[in-house]
Amino acid sequence: QVQLVESGGGLVQAGGSLTLACAASAVISRPYTMGWYRQVPGKQRELVASLTSDGTSNYVDSVKGRFTISGDNFPVAVFLQMDRLEPEDTAVYYCNFKNLAIESWGQGAQVTVSS
Repeated sequence: QVQLVESGGGLVQAGGSLTLACAASAVISRPYTMGWYRQVPGKQRELVASLTSDGTSNYVDSVKGRFTISGDNFPVAVFLQMDRLEPEDTAVYYCNFKNLAIESWGQGAQVTVSS
């Protein structure tokens, strides 16, 4: 089990920015996928952004142009730069790492965007 430690959540006004970070406690062998999910009360967890070890990124439509995912290969870490935040972005954000052998989740970071 690889531990993932998240940081960077907080409270911001609409239009503001936050950066989330997630660091793995151990080396994760390639190929792997890093991702950020978010969940709001009463709704299913959704994949917001993902980044493969080959450098391919994907975003849910609602955050395209506003969020940027990036990562480090060694030590393995994933970041989410969130710009022009909207109240609809309010959620608990979870980082996720997957390879052929393991899957790990961060503890969650609360992001609250006020209108």
